[in-house]
Amino acid sequence: MALGLTYLGGLEEAGALAVVIPPGREASIESLLDRLDGICLSGGPDLDPQSYGARPHPELGPIEPDLDRFELALARRADSREMPLLAICRGSQALNVIRGGTLHQHLPQISTDIAHRQHQPGNQPTHPIEIKSGSRLEAILGAREIEVNSFHHQAIDRVGEGLVVSAVAPDQTIEAIEDPSREFVIGVQWHAETLLDRPFERALFRSFVEAYRREGNAFQRRSDREVA
Repeated sequence: MALGLTYLGGLEEAGALAVVIPPGREASIESLLDRLDGICLSGGPDLDPQSYGARPHPELGPIEPDLDRFELALARRADSREMPLLAICRGSQALNVIRGGTLHQHLPQISTDIAHRQHQPGNQPTHPIEIKSGSRLEAILGAREIEVNSFHHQAIDRVGEGLVVSAVAPDQTIEAIEDPSREFVIGVQWHAETLLDRPFERALFRSFVEAYRREGNAFQRRSDREVA
């Protein structure tokens, strides 16, 4: 597996000490989460449609079922602990799946109005999104419309339990989701980690870090659970 250094850069610039988690044994997840303050779910390959009860589409890209099993299990357990979650691209789709949502497996079949898999570099936005008024995302970014980049052919279809749509593209493709009942559970479809020269993405990473600082660090939360 490979992970772009831009994720680490975005987290470290926001004040986090970033740790890359390779796929491992599910039995290790609880001990691992005891040592972490928040989870950032990154981009990556298509999710196995079996993870949300669908049959593979003919245009389904390469999948990594072992990665899916570990990442979805990690995300579910982090979510059950109410840890801050920042989910990017595939990560946003994974967040939706752990909440019982589904995906469009091949977006061009649904909409051809926007090139959701751009050819331009990742630091170049290519289409606008509308951010929902009153959303947590609007409060963080301080804007109702921004331009974003786009490197995906899958997208959220049915929204998972407890999640709401907080941004859409002009063709109504879901570009962001959030859980309004939680301190920080936000998923964005665009690659925020490659746009860190802008205030919007810096604010997103910073808000993620600030959320877990407000909730206390991992060792404090573990001590609270042991006392309870």
